Amino acid sequence: MATTKPGERKLQILQTLASMLEQPRGEKITTAALAARLEVSEAALYRHFASKAQMFEGLIEFIESTVFGLINQITEREENGLQQAHAIAAMLLNFAERNPGMTRVMIGDALVNEDERLQARMNQFTDRVELALKQALRVAATQGQADEAQAAARAGMIASFVIGRWHRFAKTGFRHGMAEAAPAQLAMLLA
Repeated sequence: MATTKPGERKLQILQTLASMLEQPRGEKITTAALAARLEVSEAALYRHFASKAQMFEGLIEFIESTVFGLINQITEREENGLQQAHAIAAMLLNFAERNPGMTRVMIGDALVNEDERLQARMNQFTDRVELALKQALRVAATQGQADEAQAAARAGMIASFVIGRWHRFAKTGFRHGMAEAAPAQLAMLLA
């Protein structure tokens, strides 16, 4: 343990937690199980995080910074509003497929019986995702490609579609891939 650099152990704890969340059974993760997986004491975990909730906050911060960083890249790179909305939705599906443990955090499964502020933060995350979709559809409306009066409703439908795919992915033990029929379904939602 003395050979790890500052901050390295904290990252290792978060990576191990995310890895444990990838188990399809979705059992509750205890600090004792996490410490055992890392081959350290629980006290060692608490040297880096004041609580298990702080560990989950670290995962949520990773999700937020990654997803919203990618959304910003999409909106900067793509001028077409419909293409922005499509790219955002596709990115959200791809992110979940590449990060199954994070998917369990995004849908709230991993947060059951944890501090309720964590679920509230994930609810804010989904609200912000829907807002990004709404902004892309408003851009599409200014380009004559969509009806601005329907932007909010359509953004809600797309967000619900994405969240539904996340749930399906997690509930099937990460076997039901995200890419299955998603392009055609997104095209219908954006038609």
